[in-house]
Amino acid sequence: MVFPSLSRTFAAIFNLLSLFMGGFFGTVSVEKCAADLFYGTDYQSHLGTRRGGMTTYSKELGFYRAIHNLENTYFRTRFEAELPKFVGESGIGIISDTDAQPMLFNSHLGRFALVTVAKVNNLDEIADHLLQENMHLSEFSSGKINPTELIGLLIVKGKDYVEGIENVFRTVKGSCSMLLLTEDGIIAARDAWGRTPIVIGQKEGAMAATSENTAFPNLGFETTYYVGPGEIVRLRADGMEQLRRPNKKMQICSFLWIYYGFPTSSYEEKNVEDVRFETGRAMGENDDVEIDCVGAIPDSGSGMAIGYSAGSKIPYRRGISKYTPTWPRSFMPSNQEIRNLVARMKLIPNKSMLQGKRCLFCDDSIVRGTQLRENTKVLKELGAKEVHMRIACPPLIYACPFVNFSASKSELELVTRRVIKDLETHSRTATMLADAQTAQNVEVPAERIKAYATTDSPEYKAMVAEIARRLNLDSLKFSTLETIVKAIGLEKCQICTHCFDGSSFYTLEEEND
Repeated sequence: MVFPSLSRTFAAIFNLLSLFMGGFFGTVSVEKCAADLFYGTDYQSHLGTRRGGMTTYSKELGFYRAIHNLENTYFRTRFEAELPKFVGESGIGIISDTDAQPMLFNSHLGRFALVTVAKVNNLDEIADHLLQENMHLSEFSSGKINPTELIGLLIVKGKDYVEGIENVFRTVKGSCSMLLLTEDGIIAARDAWGRTPIVIGQKEGAMAATSENTAFPNLGFETTYYVGPGEIVRLRADGMEQLRRPNKKMQICSFLWIYYGFPTSSYEEKNVEDVRFETGRAMGENDDVEIDCVGAIPDSGSGMAIGYSAGSKIPYRRGISKYTPTWPRSFMPSNQEIRNLVARMKLIPNKSMLQGKRCLFCDDSIVRGTQLRENTKVLKELGAKEVHMRIACPPLIYACPFVNFSASKSELELVTRRVIKDLETHSRTATMLADAQTAQNVEVPAERIKAYATTDSPEYKAMVAEIARRLNLDSLKFSTLETIVKAIGLEKCQICTHCFDGSSFYTLEEEND
């Protein structure tokens, strides 16, 4: 009876190891595209773990599509045996944590397949409006409306693909980037505010579009173009055609560089690993903490830790290693018990590197704080004299309305918001769980929350000190907003930092012209 129970436990783990985002890849070639499509889509696996899908198009055989559940396995395992069925010179693929994709449509625009990386905040509103127009919704994911089908229905309302996609831009509140596999190449359309990226690559006889240009080098593609916000392009095997010019304004998600992105990827020509290194270097140069070594919480903290070591001139040591053969990248599972198990199993501390040392570790962010508290406990039990933590971004204080940042149901799942509630109600002895339960009836005014989000304000300092106390850290510092903006190298108005400071340079409703 033990084995079935363990099986269910690990199935649940894989079900919860999700980023709640997604990534896509599409290619058009003069030759068969299945291999490039298969591996290019697989290179999006760090962006999601729930569902994978691919569609190819052949003039002789039409569209072939397959969608598989990835909750208990990997993309390659699910699709490798089926690969010979993907016949054609063009195709699109996706790994998604939101809905079953690609979707197939037959409309007055022609036949096409669609994949999206989207967050549709007004999903029900759009669905009700479409139903009132006598349209119907046939696809449901876990009993819910399929956002990609909804977006496809908005597209087919246009007189052509461009007008249809512009209808999506006008209607969707949130974000939406997409690839359309048509009978005449692939259409790539980036979110109107550029919150999520699309990168174009080219090699002899083929073009490709992807969320992550990490997919390009091993497939022989060279990055040739970064699609602009709201821009629409058509790819054929011999080149790219612009169908809609980019918008002037952009709000690309800063968390792409901090956490989401693979180290070898670039967005807006800014490399992920470069940004992480520069963030760490800036903190290391200005930190006065006395420590013996610098380490990382793998994997996304590694680039920052190497930069911190360079800036502080303190040696980098691998005090914690991630056991990669069987543990995939995880992101905020919603079940506390499983979250603790994941944290305990996949990260293995090295006692020889820790014992008697004053250790500083770098990580991308603190969300709930549960995993970090467990890590700190283990590090000290193994002999670390001190444990200091440096975080690549400012404190996460606001929920993200623009991309599928997490599975969190409430802002009170953020350790910052629980601490703010605690400090504001003067109940500092309450446990973290009790905070989440008892603070529901206490409303913290927006201006008070803003005070905690202001770097080095008295409220900010009190919040950081309390988080450090609860996590049993000897010191805790977060990167400043100015540091990450400088590291990314874009203007502040081009980067979305809503989750840190509550601001969005543009509102959801404002039209981007």
